[in-house]
Amino acid sequence: MKYGLKPKIHANQLSLSGGVQAGVALGALSVDHLETMDDVSIATLAMSHTIGTMLPTAAYFLRMNYPPARRMIDEGCILALASDYNPGSSPSGNMNQVVSMACIQMKMLPEEAINAATINGAYAMGLEDEVGSITVGKKANLIITKPIPSLAYLPYAFGSNMIDKVLIGGEVV
Repeated sequence: MKYGLKPKIHANQLSLSGGVQAGVALGALSVDHLETMDDVSIATLAMSHTIGTMLPTAAYFLRMNYPPARRMIDEGCILALASDYNPGSSPSGNMNQVVSMACIQMKMLPEEAINAATINGAYAMGLEDEVGSITVGKKANLIITKPIPSLAYLPYAFGSNMIDKVLIGGEVV
């Protein structure tokens, strides 16, 4: 059983804040936002086990630059995707849109974006032993899509609801 609080740091949203470096130094689970990144921030994150959580709907709503996901992936950063659902800067919890924005605006491959939204998201919350992948012993929180030609189709069908069924804890909801 894990005890104590693991830091999660709001970092580099509006400016280079040093949040990435502070988060890595503290052993944070994640540093979240990352719209403003420089060489030092990317290198620091890449040399750590801290997850960089990107929130593209916040960047969209606030008319900011998107995080440089492609460069961060290419340099070895571990990335997650989330919605930042809140009324002030991201009034949408639509993860289909998050994955789509990651591919279209942030140059992630569909497989990378889905991985970032699932298992890496679970790691960013310290829940990787419970959720985030289809694994024996984990909760069966799943979406079942309508027939699609490939996994790569999902982010490019933005605006279309491709979800047929949702399972939470193995039960259709």
